[in-house]
Amino acid sequence: MRATVMRTSMPEVRIQILDLELGEPLPRLEQIDRDGNAVFQVWLVIRLFDEPVGIERVLIPRDGVSPERLETTLRAAWSTTITDRGSLLGAAGAGILAVEPTSFRGNHECYLRTAAPASVVICTRDRPIDLARCVQSLVEQDHPQFTVWLVDSAPKTDATRSIADSFAGRLRLRYLHEPSPGLSRARNLALGHELDDIVAWIDDDEIADPTWLSELTRALELRGDASGVSGVVLPAELESAAQIWFEQFGGHSKGRGFIAADFSPDSRPRQDPLYPLPAFGVGANMAFRTGALRRLGGFDPALGAGTRTKGGEDTRMFTEILRRGGTMLYRPTAVTRHYHRRDLQALTAQMRGYGTGLTAYYTAMALSDPRVAMGLVRIAGRAAKDLLSDSSLRVATLEPDFPRELLHENRMGMLTGPFMYLRQRAENRALSRTRHR
Repeated sequence: MRATVMRTSMPEVRIQILDLELGEPLPRLEQIDRDGNAVFQVWLVIRLFDEPVGIERVLIPRDGVSPERLETTLRAAWSTTITDRGSLLGAAGAGILAVEPTSFRGNHECYLRTAAPASVVICTRDRPIDLARCVQSLVEQDHPQFTVWLVDSAPKTDATRSIADSFAGRLRLRYLHEPSPGLSRARNLALGHELDDIVAWIDDDEIADPTWLSELTRALELRGDASGVSGVVLPAELESAAQIWFEQFGGHSKGRGFIAADFSPDSRPRQDPLYPLPAFGVGANMAFRTGALRRLGGFDPALGAGTRTKGGEDTRMFTEILRRGGTMLYRPTAVTRHYHRRDLQALTAQMRGYGTGLTAYYTAMALSDPRVAMGLVRIAGRAAKDLLSDSSLRVATLEPDFPRELLHENRMGMLTGPFMYLRQRAENRALSRTRHR
């Protein structure tokens, strides 16, 4: 792998990620954190009385950043946002906000009193440490009634089962065993059981904010015509160069930001279901009406992590819903935090996998409907320019230190995606015949 040979070491970096409530007194930001680590930059997740509204990046000098200096920065950057949400600027030292808007916190608390039962599915494979951290974040959810379905995909040990047993009494948790690898198989196994009317999905290498599940379900409660909703995925840590490079490439949120959006047939003039992707969702933080997933036949078993295609099953589901006249929502008030790959070798494999999954997804769509193939021909020129050019918007956020060999690996993955999809489908058919003998 060229990327791993060319760079045998990575620079020491550390970006601290902190939640900052503008209705509370502002902190002092120090260059040395509580654990004695040097902090060169802080990403502040800005909240207006619990509602996440954006990220402010603050460079930390040797002498730190005082509350007064931080307040000056925040007032300059966030006054318009604060005013738009009906809040008043507070007095110095007492927090930036003086009056609490009721549009988020009040509505959220009101919803909790009538929230219907929901299901949460975690599909995992031999990552017990990550899994335990994820499940613990579900213990802390404020949703009044939900069941966690833990799908153990082709495990090599009983560690996942042990994690499930360790949370007995703290969560309503059901354990499922899927003998064959593949994220779509694991997802579909869960869909075959008695899930609630709304099912949310979270990856095992994430943690969920306490209001995550209730914000996903609240969005679907408010929009009865919507089939699904996705939230924002923030980095849980940025402590290595590889993690920071992944965020430069777009992370899991791909620049979606903190503005809610609805995607439906009415939005097609500004967002085609096929391209650019994926403005309307991410598999690491999503929820659907269970019936909508079942009517579409579940997830494509030739796509997803654990298969030759490496991904794409979530994107195909989002696209299928939109192509059939459904509505998808994006609600950044539903927050999860992802632990990115820490080393270059793992990031290189991930970048190649993303490329494979992307073109495998397009192959799956083209084979499913000739009209999709015609649509892909129409966007092929634009897509090729965006995906292959070093000056496209796709790479506009990359810093000079970003390893360009990672882009090469991503493109190599794109070249293999169609072949990997066809090969995986053939292997799935062979497996199915074997099982039915």
